[in-house]
Amino acid sequence: MKKTDLSTPATPTVQVIERMFTLLDILASREETLSLKEISEKSGLHPSTAHRILNDLATGRFVERPVSGSYRLGMRLLELGNLVKARLSVRDAALVPMRELHKLTQQPVNLSMRQGDEIVYIERAYSERSGMQVVRAIGGHAPLHLTSVGKLFLAFDDTQRLRSYSTRTGLPGHTRNSITQLVSLERELAKVRQYRIARDNEELELGVRCMAAGIYDDQNKLVAGLSISAPADRLDESWLPKLQATAGAISAAMGYRKEE
Repeated sequence: MKKTDLSTPATPTVQVIERMFTLLDILASREETLSLKEISEKSGLHPSTAHRILNDLATGRFVERPVSGSYRLGMRLLELGNLVKARLSVRDAALVPMRELHKLTQQPVNLSMRQGDEIVYIERAYSERSGMQVVRAIGGHAPLHLTSVGKLFLAFDDTQRLRSYSTRTGLPGHTRNSITQLVSLERELAKVRQYRIARDNEELELGVRCMAAGIYDDQNKLVAGLSISAPADRLDESWLPKLQATAGAISAAMGYRKEE
C-alpha cells in the first residue's frame, strides 16, 4: 500500500484522534505484537507519523513496547475497560430497547434476573393498552421452572445443579399446565438449549403466555432474560425475531460478542 505522510492535517485535532483510533484497532486485531512497518502498512500512515502517535499512546500506557520497534495494546485499556464494566447496568442498557419492543407488541416486556431459586422482575415496559393486568410488579419474584426466563437459567445449569434445584424446591405447580416432574422439565430445557428461546405456556398464571430470550455479558454469561407476556390467545409468534434482536442489542451493550 502506498504510504502518505499526513503530518500536516487540515484539522489536526480530529485527524490525530481518528489516526489514534485506527492504530488501536489495528493492534486489537492481532494477539501478537506488531512492528512499526506492519502498522504503517495497515494504517496507510507514514512510519514517522505512526511512530509519533504510538509513542504518545505509550506515554499514556494505552500502548506497550515490549521490545524496540514492536507494539501491542497497553494495560491502561484494561483498567479503563474494567471501570466501564463495573458501571454497566443491565437495566440501564435494556430500558430504551424494552420500550421500543413494547411499542411494537403493545404487550408487557419484562426484564428479569436470577436470584437463587427464583427470578426477580427488575424492570417492565407496560401500558394500559396491553389489555392485560400485570400481577407481579417490579421486585416481584417467581419460581424458575414456572417462568420463561427462569427456564433460560435452568437450561444452562449442569445435571447435578438441576436435580438439586428439583429436590430443594419440589417443583411446585401453580396451574394445571405447570411442569412439576423432573423428567418433563429436562425435556423442556433441552429445547431451550437447542433454540435459545424459552416459553411459559400458562404455567405461572392461567391465561398468560410468555416467550423469553437471554441477555449475556462480555464473558458470555447469561445475566438476565427479556420476555414478552401476553394473553394466551394473543401471543404472536411473529414477535420472536424482534425479541431475539432486542435481547441481542442489549447483550452487545453489555459487551457480549457472539462467537463465530
